[in-house]
Amino acid sequence: MAYIPPHKRQTKGSPPLEPTPAPESLIPGSFRKKVNLNSFWDHHKRKKDKIFRTSNVVYTDDAVLRWFSVGLADDSRFSSLVTLQPVPVDSFELRSGQKPLSLFLTQGCSEGTNELIDTPWLFVAANVKQDLLLSFQHMKREMEEADMAQVKPSVVARFGKVLFYGISSACKESLKTNSLIETTLREMKRSFHTDVPPSYMSYIENRVGEKLGLEYVQRKELYYIKLSDKLRPESTVSCKCTVSKDQKKIQLYKIELNRVRHMVADMSCLGKSSDLRLILYTKKIKMALSDEEINEIKDLIGSAIMDSEVQGGLRWPFGKISSGGRYAVIAIGHTTSKSYRNSSIRVKLRHADRFDFRSSIGEVTREIFLKMPGVISQLRKQIVDESRVFELLEDNLKLIWDHCLLDGSSS
Repeated sequence: MAYIPPHKRQTKGSPPLEPTPAPESLIPGSFRKKVNLNSFWDHHKRKKDKIFRTSNVVYTDDAVLRWFSVGLADDSRFSSLVTLQPVPVDSFELRSGQKPLSLFLTQGCSEGTNELIDTPWLFVAANVKQDLLLSFQHMKREMEEADMAQVKPSVVARFGKVLFYGISSACKESLKTNSLIETTLREMKRSFHTDVPPSYMSYIENRVGEKLGLEYVQRKELYYIKLSDKLRPESTVSCKCTVSKDQKKIQLYKIELNRVRHMVADMSCLGKSSDLRLILYTKKIKMALSDEEINEIKDLIGSAIMDSEVQGGLRWPFGKISSGGRYAVIAIGHTTSKSYRNSSIRVKLRHADRFDFRSSIGEVTREIFLKMPGVISQLRKQIVDESRVFELLEDNLKLIWDHCLLDGSSS
């Protein structure tokens, strides 16, 4: 059987492979690593360093990471009304070597019944408000130490599924006896899978857009190249690239450091077909690099070849995936997105094709982002009006519950 380079390997259910490219076009293979992406803890995670990392994700040392379920009117009935069921996520299984599980309501229990609360958005706001304030206070101090004009904070809601895996013997026993409790779930590892079905994307873009009076802003096509830096091993340099006018090459558009997360709240939304993630993060929108550093990065980007047949949309001539100096390509992505907005929210619908050279795994996802600029504006004020912050947060969460989360216990 002919050798298939890592970036050409397809996941289950993908179309047939194209012929293997000529040797000079091959991307060097990477050793496959078993990595658990985006694992979360329920309390503050503290390290000696200023920031810490799980895979591609960067957190501050005092980041708040939480999970909770939303929906049941009587928590004491959790074990009888909620079950864990397997969900098919091929890319996750390749990374972790495990089949993920997700929470579902038992048969016959659905929204509109007396088992579920009428105002889940108020429950969510009450659960996250102190974490949001505390995290923003930490963030503000760090922004004051840096150049605040170059640091951009955001509060973002994302949609997908909370996945559970890494079942211990105690967890297995509780599942066998049908005594599932939230304490058991907190002992399991978790991840948030952001891929949504095409029908969900269409629903948000068309029906929700019309209901909320969202105005079309723009369409963007970007290539992302993530670089490791030998001199800054704790950081990942993220390069945004656009397509040149002749449509033959990519060109550097912007260089950023990885986004840094200060708060992540994952919610299993019982009675809804999608779960919810609320994130507070910052990104440094401009890096102070020397001309020599920028030229080295530009040379590396300039040697990339656009190729729609490979995962991530880019390849390099043999031996060119590293500049030979400080920087080496560790991940790539090709995204097309549409943005919409009204007076209170910003919505982005994105199609992403990614490949990670360290794990030799790629995936194609459809993703939805909902930004809350009004909440950030209030938090950035010199004197924060907490009641106004949470009024806006509750309004945005109600909007999400009423319009963006489809009814039902499964996707």
